[in-house]
Formats: sequence, C-alpha cells, structure tokens
Amino acid sequence: MNDSDIILITSDNIRKTLRNQENVVLDTVRKAYELHHCGNSVLPNSVLLRLPGNDGNRVIGLPAQIGGEKPVVGMKWIASFPQNVQRGLDRASAVIVLNDPDTGRPKTILEGSVISSVRTAASAALASKLIANVQQVDSYGVIGCGRINFEIVHFLLAVHSDLHTLVLYDRESEHTYTFMKKCNRIWPKLKIVVSKTLKALAKRVQFVSFATTASTPHVFSRTIFHDTSLILHISLRDLSPKMILECDNVVDDIGHVCRENTSVHLVEKMIGSRAFIRCTLGDIILGKASAKCTNKRTTVFSPFGLGVLDLAVAKLVLDFAIASGEFCQIGSFLPSPWTEDLQKGIN
Repeated sequence: MNDSDIILITSDNIRKTLRNQENVVLDTVRKAYELHHCGNSVLPNSVLLRLPGNDGNRVIGLPAQIGGEKPVVGMKWIASFPQNVQRGLDRASAVIVLNDPDTGRPKTILEGSVISSVRTAASAALASKLIANVQQVDSYGVIGCGRINFEIVHFLLAVHSDLHTLVLYDRESEHTYTFMKKCNRIWPKLKIVVSKTLKALAKRVQFVSFATTASTPHVFSRTIFHDTSLILHISLRDLSPKMILECDNVVDDIGHVCRENTSVHLVEKMIGSRAFIRCTLGDIILGKASAKCTNKRTTVFSPFGLGVLDLAVAKLVLDFAIASGEFCQIGSFLPSPWTEDLQKGIN
C-alpha cells in the first residue's frame, strides 16, 4: 500500500470482524476510558450541524485523538434523522475517518453507524458491570426498542452470564414487536416480557436502559424506580432535572455531557453547579471512586458518547480487517504531491 492509497471498510466487513469479539471490544473501550481519564487524549467538543426546517435533524462531528503506544487520530461524522425510522431507514448513518498520526493524511474510511452503536453498547454494558457491582443480574428493562438498545442487550449478555429476562417498553408497539422478534431469533432462551407502561417496567426490574428519541424530559419521579436501581441513561434527555438531582450521578466526561440540553445540563443551568455529579466512569475504572454512593439512591449513568471510543473501536476493526482481508483498497485515492505534479508537467 503506497501513500496515495486508502482502505475502505464496509458495514459487512465490520460485522464479520467483530463477530464473537464482545470481550475484546469491552476491553478496548475500557482502555480508551482509562487513557482519556489520565489525560492521554485530545477530545474537542463535538460540532453539531442543525438543519433548517426540523430541529430534530442534525449531523455531528466528533474529532478525537488517543495517545499511548499506538496513537489514533480521526473523526466520526454521524447524521441523526429521527424521521428515517418512518421511511424504513435507520435513524443514524455515519462514516469514520482515521488519519495517519505522523502525516495527518486520511488512510482509512469506515462505515460508522455500526461502530457507533457497538461502542455505545459496550460502554453501557461496561458501566452496568462496574456500577451494579453485584453477583447476579438476571433481568433488565429496555426502554426504547431500537438498534442501540438491541446492541446493548448483545453486550449485556456478554458481561452478565445470569441474564435471562428482558422487560420491554416502547410507545410504539410495532417497535416492541420487531425487537422481540429479533431477540427470539438470536437468543431463543432469553425470556421476553412486554410491559404496557414504563412505571410497570421500573417496578419489575432494578436495571434499565433508556435509548429513546426523546428530546425533552418525560420521566419526572424517581420513586417509580427501586432505591438500588441502575439507570443507563443513554439517550440523555429522558429524565427531569428534579429526578436527576434525587439520584446518584455518574457520567463519562463532565465537560462533554453538560452540553446541548441533556438532562444533566438542564440541572447545571438550574442550580449553577456541577456538584451533583459524583464521578466519572473513568474514576470508577481506576479505583478513584466507589461503584455506588454510600447513600441508598438510584444511580444514573449518563454518557455523552466520546469520540475516543469510536476511534478505539475503529482501530480495532482496522487491525482485524487487515489480518482477515475484510477490506477494500482504493489505489491513488489521494493526489500525488504537488511538487511531483510539477515535475511531471501536471497542472
């Protein structure tokens, strides 16, 4: 491969390379959190491009760099168009570009939505393992029956060997049916229970995952959950500021999650402080904070979604793809150096 070539990795390539690699992905995500927490990364704020005519549509750029022995540089460019679901399309679509850390030249283009959902799911499952900190997790509540929660279930099964029951809730019964059908096909031994209300689900299980398209809070009372519940607040805007204040709060990165009117951002704007956030997941990973607070309170994990995780998983995919041949190579994608063009008489 010469300097002008580029590697292209499709969604099919990614799925093949990551098949049965859940534990490797979890370890990769954990290490990325550690590097970031120790200051061995560069993570500017993500850039949101909001499109006129529909506030729900946006395209987000997440540039990042991970240090360590083998630095990774790149960016995820992900579009979120909620109405795509009604069109029979996925809500999110994305590409990830990896740059050569020495020259800055783009060297790899990967389909990004699969990697994005995988890193989100691995982060959630890792948090559930570390924060729950219990011997047995046998049931989980799924709020929002879409692709993200489906991937989360995939990774939860890798970290909780006793998990045997899922309780589902979605406002759209069609989404619930599709989710249940997919689970029954892939995990036939998993018991699936459909809940008619969110409140009924919360009373049935201690561990829940929110992955919805909600843009404003719609859950206002902590009392519908158990005191020892763990809420994976993946969609970030479901819980009211009052409820957040009543809970033990863990995030992935305090500066990043307190933006864009997330539930924790609304709390910060309301009280003028971030003191209600107990710690980050990195603090727990490195032993700088306990898994649970000493008070008996519901714990909420709110991850903004860090670009360093996308890059870490993308680099893992690249390494797997090269080893297995699961990639395409495009020759002469980049132009030859300008000085070389001059010598050849090329304008």
